[in-house]
Amino acid sequence: MFGVLRRKAASGGALSASLRAYGPTVSKPRTSSILEKKEIILQPRGFGYVRNFSHRILPGWLTTLTPMRKVAASQPELIIQICGRPFSSDNGDLIDAVVPFMGESITDGTLAKFLKNPGDGVEVDEPIAQIETDKVTVDVASPEAGVIQKFVAKEGDTVEPGTKIAVISKPEGGVAHVAPSENISGKAASQPSHPTEKTEEDKQTPKVEITPMTDKPKEYSLSPPKRSAIEPQLPPKERERRVPMTRIRKRVATRLKDSQNTYAMLTTFNEVDMTNLMKLRSDYKDTFVDKHGVKLGLMSGFVKAAVSGLQNQPIINAVIDGDDIIYRDYIDISIAVGTPKGLVVPVVRNADKMNFAQIEKEINTLAKRANDGSLSIDEMAGGSFTISNGGVYGSLLSTPIINPPQSAILGMHSIVSRPMVVGGNVVPRPMMYIALTYDHRLIDGREAVFFLCRIKDVVEDPRRLLLDI
Repeated sequence: MFGVLRRKAASGGALSASLRAYGPTVSKPRTSSILEKKEIILQPRGFGYVRNFSHRILPGWLTTLTPMRKVAASQPELIIQICGRPFSSDNGDLIDAVVPFMGESITDGTLAKFLKNPGDGVEVDEPIAQIETDKVTVDVASPEAGVIQKFVAKEGDTVEPGTKIAVISKPEGGVAHVAPSENISGKAASQPSHPTEKTEEDKQTPKVEITPMTDKPKEYSLSPPKRSAIEPQLPPKERERRVPMTRIRKRVATRLKDSQNTYAMLTTFNEVDMTNLMKLRSDYKDTFVDKHGVKLGLMSGFVKAAVSGLQNQPIINAVIDGDDIIYRDYIDISIAVGTPKGLVVPVVRNADKMNFAQIEKEINTLAKRANDGSLSIDEMAGGSFTISNGGVYGSLLSTPIINPPQSAILGMHSIVSRPMVVGGNVVPRPMMYIALTYDHRLIDGREAVFFLCRIKDVVEDPRRLLLDI
């Protein structure tokens, strides 16, 4: 092994004398001075403990070698680099990449994954890692352009805003940093050997006896564990996998269970004939796209119907807070969106002041950001009523769970052609079951049924929205 001490030395002899003072630690080193490169190569023979080399070697030069305690018995070479303050510019400026502020209500997150590897070059504001929180996934961006030197955190760690996760070096003149160990190893290998000096040093090399350590063999009990009479026989676990839950999944599980434990939930059902709304979309879909640049879907019709129902039954838009009831004079509709990472609920703000085109554009934007994992905390905060469309996955009927701190949720389902009696005749109609789950502590069955019937009336005859009837 040999250590390379990078220093501006006045003379090779003074440094060599300082190093030979550690004879008991390393046996008779061989030194050779390379003045034009300002390097001194120390090649100790044998092995021993290398410890606490942080000391003053030359007058006016303070080394900052990190203390090491290591037995170097079998390594062919060991490179020890001493970094001094005068040479800090060689490696460029070191910059810390820290976890950014993630939101008012978020105090920590989980380091989900690194997007780069040590040694990769990064640009300013380029994401290098992702932090998964209870609600959103936050990117950690590089503060400066440079090269990633190392990661000081690992995937799965819980981190807080301001926690350092990586060290980035800013190369001088835009040139990528090269690890000094690669160049030093090549230089050291090219140095000529001195057979005479080697022979003399081998004679003076102290012999060190190595006593092999033998561990006592562990004693294993041959008797099988005793089983109680009532202990069940579990199936083999060779085909099972244990995977930690993501923070979003844990948050969803906690909130849904809290909702179930807090609310007196009751669900009422109805069915809607989708003929007129589907005909409206079919007749004006091309004109709608040409004018507004977005497709006319069914969600905007249900959002407008929900707004009308909330205006007719304000108690559905209210919530219990302790011993009080808070009536909301605004209507923010939360839209449940299923993503690969979990369920998120972005909010369409002031839906009562928006038309069909504005609602469709907002829903498309939020759904795209949800699938990309780029939703912000503000885009999911609040909401006074939720719409969940399980019909896109083929659900025929369900009982949705209330999204706290709201008091009700509307569930949409798949459209199925069923025989219906219309004008005394049995005809096929595209039908959808709708469900309203509400907090029975606040909302009586009367208001809940009136609200659901209002949605049914508006969807089956959208002209009611124009006439406000």
